Parts: sequence; C-alpha cells; structure tokens
Amino acid sequence: MPRPAIVSALLLVSACSGGKPEAERSFDPLAQAHPQPPDTTPYQDPLFYIEGQLCQHLRRIHQDSRGDLWFGTNVYGLMRYHNDSLVYVEEVDGQRIGRITGILEDEAGNVWFASYGGLLKWDGHTFTRHTREGEVLELWCLAMDREGTIWVGATDGAYRFDPSAAYGNAFKPFPIPKVAVPDTTSVYGRDRITAVRVARNGDLWFGTDGFGLCRYDGEGFTHYTMAEGLCDNVVNELMEDEAGDLWIGTYYGGVSRFDGSTFVNYTQQGRVQGVEVGALYQAPDGAIWFAAENHGVYRFANDTFTHLGPEHGLNTNGVLSIHTDREGREWFGGWGGLFRKLGPRFLSVTREGPWAP
Repeated sequence: MPRPAIVSALLLVSACSGGKPEAERSFDPLAQAHPQPPDTTPYQDPLFYIEGQLCQHLRRIHQDSRGDLWFGTNVYGLMRYHNDSLVYVEEVDGQRIGRITGILEDEAGNVWFASYGGLLKWDGHTFTRHTREGEVLELWCLAMDREGTIWVGATDGAYRFDPSAAYGNAFKPFPIPKVAVPDTTSVYGRDRITAVRVARNGDLWFGTDGFGLCRYDGEGFTHYTMAEGLCDNVVNELMEDEAGDLWIGTYYGGVSRFDGSTFVNYTQQGRVQGVEVGALYQAPDGAIWFAAENHGVYRFANDTFTHLGPEHGLNTNGVLSIHTDREGREWFGGWGGLFRKLGPRFLSVTREGPWAP
C-alpha cells in the first residue's frame, strides 16, 4: 500500500452561535500537501512525543458510514484518514478546534464532534460549528437518543441539543441535581459532566466530577455514589455492554460494573491494576476493553481479564480510546499518538502506517 499523503487543512465554514448564520464557506482539504502534522515544534512534550507519530495526544477514534476514520486529538484538532490520505483539520471558521472529546454519527450520515468550542458537524463536505450565543462551550462528551437529540456534557453542566431547532435555540441547559457526598473532591470542576450514555431502554446516564453516577428515566433522577457501592465518585467514562450492564471507569477507584442492582468493583477485588480507568469499549467479538493509566489495557472475556502492555509493544502509559473498524483493524489512541494491534503485538502508527487491513 502506498504511503498516505499528509495534508494540513484550514476549513472555513459557517459558525452557528445565535442569529442568522453566515453563508457556508469551504474548500478542498486535499488541495495543499503538508509533510508533517501542523505546529509540531511548539507542542513537543518529552513525556508524550514519539518520533514519526501522527500526534502526541489522541483522544477519540471513530469510523463513519463512508468508511473514513476520524481521530480526535488534544491540540491538532481532527485527523481524517480518507482514500489513503491523512487530513489534518485544524480550524473551523478561523477558530482552532483544539481538544476533541467525543464523536458520533446520526442516521443521516452527519458526523458530530464534541470540542472545546462547542459541537461541530461534518456533512460529508463542510463543517458547521454550533454553540451558544456569546459563550464558549467546553464539551467533554456527547450521546444521541432515539429521537435524534444530542446530549452533551460540559464544564458547566449538561445540555440538550436539538439539531432541528432554529439557530441560537438548539442548546438547552439540562440541570442535574447534586447529591450529598462526604468528600466533594473533583478533578476539574464540580459542575462538569464527564460522561453521558443513552441506555437501550432510553434511560440517560450521566457521569459527574465528584458526585458519582446519575440516571434519568424521563421522570426523575436516581443517584449512585460510593455509598451505593460505586468504586469512586469521579467518573471518567461510561459504556453499556450487550447484556445491558453499565461499565464505569473512574479517576481514583478503577473500574466498576453495574447490572442495575449491584456494583462489581474489579479493581478493588484485585483483578485489575490501575485506579484511573477509561477507553471503555466492547469489540465486535463481545470482549470488553478498557485502559488503566500506567497499566496498559485489559481485555475481558469469559470472566477472564487479559493484560497487555509495554511487553507487547504498547509504548504508552495512557490509552484514551479503543476502536475496531469494519476491516477488522484494532486501533488504540492515547498519549504518544496512534497504535495498532497486529496479532499479539502493538505497533506505533506513523505516516508510513501500518494502514492496510
């Protein structure tokens, strides 16, 4: 397979922040070749820099219905792998994209991204930015319900976003009551919503920064904290598996599994190591994957945990996202960039790949 072209793109599009939007503007992101990731030198960090890597911090991985692979980074915005070319999308409407914390696709094929500056929508041709008038929405997560409403978690709380609403009226605050906890330690802010998931039964699950889990069933809120058996009150990520169990990765307590009535805390049981857990993912074969900072990744199948780390070539202390694409390629993103699992080994992905299925 030929070496993919590396392209840097500054896409100019409409910004939807209340009032009537400007006309959409765009240009072909493949028109200008760039030999390296944008702004490499100012962001070199000796803790995370790997020579030849595509970026230093990769947060999210998603393959859309067109087959394109999207990679959300901390400082480079977005990377898109399309037709053997890697495109860097640095800006939308003259503003840097910055950190990408969530990616999903709706039924119409639009790809949505949670970013530091609000929601971004890619319709296959152009990007559109959605935010609240006069505000900068610092988003941490997103999920879509059956009606097409997008639920987002931000530094200042939860929001409900209606894509069909008039510009300026799409974002509505969704206040989540706080529950009393003995220790109100938070990592970033007491109002931050760290994770949101829509369960198969339609319930909404919210992870908080210091107040545990909150479930909304359409009528009321139910809270779950360490007092109810959760391993920690600072939630990192949430994932519902095929059986309907909720997996919770936390910041200080490891990983929990909740079947609707009982929490099983695998870290506290000593079955896995590492207290800061994220990158929760269920692979097509049904196995559950997650990462523990400084302790590699774990694969859970048949009630057995398998640990994979530096001895298998995983040259990073922090995996933030795991994804298996339709071609069966297993991707792992995090500190140090992008990695791919080939058989029992992990390889650092550079401009030369490996990309081929």
